[in-house]
Amino acid sequence: MEIGIIGAGNIGGNLTRRLTALGHDVSVANSRGPHTLTELAAETGATPVPVAEAARGADVVIVTIPLKAVPDLASGLFDEAADGFAVIDTGNYYPRQRDGRIAGIEDEGLTESRWTARHLGHTVIKAFNGTYAQDILDRPRPAGAPDRLALPVAGDDQAAKSRVRALIDELGFDTVDAGGLDDSWRQQPGTPVYGLREGVDGVTKALAEASPERGPEWRH
Repeated sequence: MEIGIIGAGNIGGNLTRRLTALGHDVSVANSRGPHTLTELAAETGATPVPVAEAARGADVVIVTIPLKAVPDLASGLFDEAADGFAVIDTGNYYPRQRDGRIAGIEDEGLTESRWTARHLGHTVIKAFNGTYAQDILDRPRPAGAPDRLALPVAGDDQAAKSRVRALIDELGFDTVDAGGLDDSWRQQPGTPVYGLREGVDGVTKALAEASPERGPEWRH
């Protein structure tokens, strides 16, 4: 597949490493420009591009940047993406640690990914937001392995969700359908599944035990 990755931090960098190793054609971008990605490109074979070109021809676009930076992404970002493309949102709201106060989340009660989708102008699939970046490299397991980790995946577009779940399976992880974007609070920071290293049963149980009430450390 053609995959565009916006953000080359821990999650974006390690997804670049794994997806190129699996044979996907990866374009990667960050806010500092392609010239800062030459080392990652040399290591992986990914193509460094400006952010505005990251989605060009992409079947899947992964947005893995700080939440506060999402509104700065240019309109028309997905104009040249492939038909039926899917967008993966790995983001989390860290109001005290990084993002400051986001009114749509605090006042309107939007889930983080619903807020992100509104700014992107395209629906998203929430995945990898509670995954340890190093696990993307170290913890892939073949299907059926007893120690295979599972990731929650939420989204409204069933075709896009199926594509993302298949990609995660290819990466070596099981998935659990966590519902639509309005249900994605079940995997936000502070919930039982956030950062959980468990299989399908453990992730399913943790999602069911989540509370929609944000703890004080996750509010501004």
